[in-house]
Order: sequence, then C-alpha cells, then structure tokens
Amino acid sequence: MINHSGNLLEMKGIKKSFGQNHVLKGIDLDVMAGEVHVLLGENGAGKSTLIKILTGAYEKDSGEIFWEGNSVQLDTPLDAMNLGIATIYQELNVIPELKVYENIFLGRELKRGGKFSLLNQKEMRQEAKRCLEMLGQSPELADKQLGELGIGQQQLVEIAKALTLDVKLIIMDEPTSSLSGTEVEQLYRCVEQLTQKGIAILFISHRLDEIRQMGDRLTILRDGFKIETLPVKTTETDHWIELMVGRALDEKYPKQSFTLGSEGFKVENIVVAGTKEPVSFSIRHGEIVGISGLVGAGRTELARAIFSADDRGKGKVYIHGEEVRIKSPRDAIDAGIAFITEDRKSEGLLLDQPLDFNIAMANMNKFTNKFRLIDLKGLREEANNYIRELKVRPNNIDLHARNLSGGNQQKVVIAKWLCTQAKVYIFDEPTRGIDVGAKVEVYRLMNQLVEGGAIVLMISSDLPEILGICDRVLVMSEGKMTADLEIGEASQERIMKAATGG
Repeated sequence: MINHSGNLLEMKGIKKSFGQNHVLKGIDLDVMAGEVHVLLGENGAGKSTLIKILTGAYEKDSGEIFWEGNSVQLDTPLDAMNLGIATIYQELNVIPELKVYENIFLGRELKRGGKFSLLNQKEMRQEAKRCLEMLGQSPELADKQLGELGIGQQQLVEIAKALTLDVKLIIMDEPTSSLSGTEVEQLYRCVEQLTQKGIAILFISHRLDEIRQMGDRLTILRDGFKIETLPVKTTETDHWIELMVGRALDEKYPKQSFTLGSEGFKVENIVVAGTKEPVSFSIRHGEIVGISGLVGAGRTELARAIFSADDRGKGKVYIHGEEVRIKSPRDAIDAGIAFITEDRKSEGLLLDQPLDFNIAMANMNKFTNKFRLIDLKGLREEANNYIRELKVRPNNIDLHARNLSGGNQQKVVIAKWLCTQAKVYIFDEPTRGIDVGAKVEVYRLMNQLVEGGAIVLMISSDLPEILGICDRVLVMSEGKMTADLEIGEASQERIMKAATGG
C-alpha cells in the first residue's frame, strides 16, 4: 500500500446515492490525530451518510478512503473497528440489565481458552476498570448494572468500550443532546483527555457554543457537497451559519410579541410520577411559556401526565376555561392537545411506514368517511402540503420515516400534530438534534400557532432558547414548580438557581 498523506483519515470524492436521491456529491474530509474535527451541516446535508460509509455500514458509490496514509476498503463495521474507528451514537447501543463491564465487552467477550471455553470474567473486569479509570471514573463502576447510571455515565461507558478496541478515531454523534450541564462538562473533560493521548474525535453537533468550546477545525456540508473546512477559533459563528444554510439568518430567535388575551390553558394539581407535591399553572393566549429545569426534574413526566400517558393523580386540565376529562392519550387528542415528544423515533413515528401515514395517523378520522373508508387522495394531498410547508427533505411522502435524517424526522412529527389542528401544543425538546436553520423554522411555526390562537408550551434544556423564544418560564426541580418568571426578569443564573433548589 502507498502512503498517501500525513493525516489519520482522508476521504476523497465520496459519492453516494439512494435511487434518484443523490446524498453525497463528492465529499472530501481529512482528520488529524489528536484533533476535534466538527462535522457541521443542516439536517439532510449528508453527515449521517458520510459517517455510515466511514463505519462500514454503507458502501460508497465512488471515491477513496485513506487511513494513516494507506488506501482502505471498509465493507463492514468490523473493518472499521479493526482499524481503530469507534462510534458513539445519539441513541446508545447498550443493554441496561447487564453490568457495565458486560456492556463494554458485549459481542466480543473474552474467554479463558478456546472458542467454546468459559468467559474470562476477571480479565474483562480488569480491562473495563482500567479504561474507566482512564476516563476519570471509579473502577468500582465496572460492576454496577448499567441501567442504574445516568445517560452521561452511560455515554462514558460507550467511550470506555471504544478504548478497549485500541481506538484511534471516535465518532461522536450529538453526544450532549440528552445530558445535563454537569454531564456535559464531564464529557468535555473526557474529550480533552482523549485528544491528549492522540485520539482524534469526529464530532457532530448543532450546538454552536459547544463547537466553539471543543472544536479545532470544522467541515461544513450543504446539500451533499463539502462547502469549506475552517479553523474554529479564528472564524465567526455567523459565518458558519451562512455557509451551512446558504444564506444569512437575520435572527437566531425570531421572537414575536402578541397582545395577551384570556386564559387558554390551565393545569390544576397534577402530581408528577414519583413525587407528592401537586403542580399547577396556566397559560394565556398570546404567550409562549417554557418549562426549564435539570435532567430528571420532572418536566417530561409533567407533560406525559397532562396527556394522560402517565397517571396524574386527581389533577385537572382546563382548555378555554372548561374542564376536559382526559383518561387516555386518545382523549387528550380528541380534546385538542398535541404532544410533540422528546423521543421522536420510539414515541413520535412509525419508522417503517411512509410519511403520509405518519402525518395522518393521529387524526385518521379526518380522512375517513361514514363507511369507514379512507380518502387516500385527500390524505396524500394534505401530507404533501405539510411536507412543503415544513421543508421536509427529501420531499417524497412515499419514503419511510426511517430513511430521513433526525431533523427531518422531527419535522414529520410536528406535521403529524399540525394535522390534528390542536388547540394546545406541548413541545418537548423540539429542537434537540436539529440544525440552526431548522430551529428557526420551528420557532417561526410556534409564533404562527400563537398568532392563530393556539397555546404553546415548550420544554427545553437549552437556556438561551428559553430566554430567546418564550414570554414566560416555569422552572421545575424534583417534580415541583420552583419559579414562574416573566422573561424580562429571567436570566440563566436565576433559572439555574431555581432549578437546583437554591
């Protein structure tokens, strides 16, 4: 093999199509040992496809890949693993019922002798402890059941698994999207330790502040093309955005102000699962209300209780001043409540169904006549309207939801609930894992809903987002409401103080 360059990784002219959909159109990417190289682009720009080619999950149509200067062919994930490439996905590939060390060696267990010999539990434990210590974790963690750990520590277990592979490049796909502030800082320290050992990180994130903090270089993709590779520290965030979306964004948070009207939605004495103190609040027409708090504060549990996905005790819900009796999610939908859930893949979509069915499924009665026959033409026309309005890419209603990028899947979830023409919209982490351009579209949609008379309640872990788009913020801690702040008197410090019980 001929030594081609001094880079750890170099991908040249990578192309990939799925039928008539040309996803990658000649991508070049190089990564150096010990650097954090950020891959940035809108949802659908080609980031996930490029990563899947690099990890052997997809076969490239054309182009070349060089590893440590040598041309390589990555036909299977095992080929990538053998080179020293590991991937930590947004949805972790773990088994909560197994112990930490068992997860670290899952599928490649060490044995005492031959193929059919007993497992070498002692050696697996020792190696797991060594890798956990490298990440600043207690070696005793190796014997804990993984399901007892928080998401942040579970991610560190995935990194420990990579270290047992003699890894040289770790791909991190939106690694901070489900982490608390403390866990994010823990991950930052871990990444710093890894790069000091010469391990490269290929980092995918839509959070521009963390890119600024962690990244060395970034490569920007748009519509399947590489646009530019830039140094992080000496270039401006606005320039990244312009290159990424192909235009300048006038406002990151396009907040509109509306005249406050009457009370449109009220929650009274709902008890969040696992707590005893009831929660009550109300929302007036013309305002967007946010719910903030640390991971585990009970925000999602409150939303699930409102929607009757979980038990709510004796709590009551009022819409336009009238109590609505909700004993099931179906009752909530019929009452005019939409719940855009945090977990779009497990709870928001049927991944192996086409987009038109996913968009219509929460309000199928709208397309069903008195003989219980479905108006397929009308259903498809309405689905196509939402696909165009929300700029879903690719804009093909026959595609299965599984084949869309995360951000475009989120748009389909939102379209599903718009199709119900609800009165109250509960958005749970609606911009998690989507690019800055798509975020602005979600914010503008929220403004349009409020302008049209709907109620909007948004749960978010992103404090700048809460402060930028909401009129009022409710803060939760341990299942209790600890603050109700007008946005003019709110600040990140004040919100965090209320969120930590300070």
